[in-house]
Amino acid sequence: MTERQMIQEILNTVDVIYSFVNTDDDKKEYEIVINRQDGDHRQLENVNKEIKHYFTDANFSYDEELNDNGDDIHVQVKR
Repeated sequence: MTERQMIQEILNTVDVIYSFVNTDDDKKEYEIVINRQDGDHRQLENVNKEIKHYFTDANFSYDEELNDNGDDIHVQVKR
């Protein structure tokens, strides 16, 4: 499984909407914008905590900004 596939699996597990903004597959660095789905009433901090848990368990670094430019979470992950 590639890093990108693992990232997609994690984000699909948490059930959020996401898009890759900037990626460098060679360096294994990914910038991702994450939003909760319409009707998702989970607190943003709880969603972020769950996502962060999965990424750190998969040995990714996780540097996030909450409520960044209208997006729920703007994150940079690196392996």
